[in-house]
Amino acid sequence: MLSALHENCSGCRICLLACAVQNMHEENPKKAALAIKGNFPSPGGYQVLLCNQCGACAEVCPMEAIKESGGVYLIDRDECSGCGLCVEQCPMGVIFLHPESDMPIKCTGCWACVELCPRGAIVYTEEAAS
Repeated sequence: MLSALHENCSGCRICLLACAVQNMHEENPKKAALAIKGNFPSPGGYQVLLCNQCGACAEVCPMEAIKESGGVYLIDRDECSGCGLCVEQCPMGVIFLHPESDMPIKCTGCWACVELCPRGAIVYTEEAAS
């Protein structure tokens, strides 16, 4: 599971770029399966929004296109209708509709965000804490 150490986040968004390159093969942070929220002017700082693999998206999918594999919920693009119910249901707000195809983008468990975060704001743990 991924956990966020919000106090370590500088808002650089390298994690977004790493995710998009790894999963969409594009240098476009808008196609990342996580988000960085700026909390300004008060209280200041950033909040890292990550998929906690809760499965809420799979529960509402009318096509049963989201399935658990090794602790990660993955979208079968061949079965997905692009209805967006998973996006609406995500309690973390980190499933997005692809800006060009209206297909959902969701964390695949590649952990590229963890590997490239320069400040250790995203960490892999056995139990999610964020």
